[in-house]
Amino acid sequence: MSTKVYANLIGSWVDLSTDDSCVMGPRMTSPYIWWEENAELFSPIQKKEENTMYNQDYIVIHYKNRDYRIHPIFIQIVES
Repeated sequence: MSTKVYANLIGSWVDLSTDDSCVMGPRMTSPYIWWEENAELFSPIQKKEENTMYNQDYIVIHYKNRDYRIHPIFIQIVES
C-alpha cells in the first residue's frame, strides 16, 4: 500500500512526497514518517490569549525551500 500526504499550500494541493527534502511537524520528519508516527501538530491546551490566530492548531511544513504554517484541515492522506 502506498501512502501520500497532500497539503493545500497557498491555494494549490501538492503531494509533499515529491520533494525529498520536505519535512513537517514538531519533529520535522518526512511526510510519510509524520503520518505513521501519530501526525503530531501544534495544538495548545491552554491559550495565553483568546481570539488570536497565534494560538490556533497548525502544522509547520518545509517544502521546496519554503516554510509554511497551515491549519490541519489543509492536509489530506491518500492510501492506495
